[in-house]
Amino acid sequence: MKIEINKVVDAEYELYVDGENGELELMERATPEQPLNFIYGVGMMLPKFEENLSGLQKDDNFEFTINNEDAYGEYDDDAVVELERAVFEIDGKLDEEMVFEGNVVPLMDNEGNRLQAQVVSVTDTHVTVDLNHPLAGETLHFKGKVLGVRDATEQELKSLLGGGCSCGDGGCGCDDDCDDEHGCGCGCN
Repeated sequence: MKIEINKVVDAEYELYVDGENGELELMERATPEQPLNFIYGVGMMLPKFEENLSGLQKDDNFEFTINNEDAYGEYDDDAVVELERAVFEIDGKLDEEMVFEGNVVPLMDNEGNRLQAQVVSVTDTHVTVDLNHPLAGETLHFKGKVLGVRDATEQELKSLLGGGCSCGDGGCGCDDDCDDEHGCGCGCN
């Protein structure tokens, strides 16, 4: 079975970026025990990543490079912003277990979009955060192997399209008849 739209892909890989001395630096790894698992063609992965896996099959090896323009873009110095410390305080106290240099914290912009920001520094009055993707400005080098390819189930596809089930909270996001103990007939409990 070949990798194409709506196929579930399991892959092991190593992701490298260019190091300071011209050598590649390992950034992350997916192993056979904990593989990358995604549905191809539904926007879960970088388009250039998927393009390089298109048509591969189980046991095929891959090795390719994605330039930063096709990955997470150039590093944007303007995306490093200084915010009032009060934004991160609860009842006048900074949550020091969450807000410390190097940690990634969730934020929300004025339009309600969720963002991930890395804390650059913390002072008595401000917290400086970096809103760039951690791999912004980097050329990505992938090397790996396809471990498996299969058809995505209807349930897997439904959950991606917002029609998935929310069993366990008393509600159901499916169109199925409600007939089980959670009031949802989708069978995801």
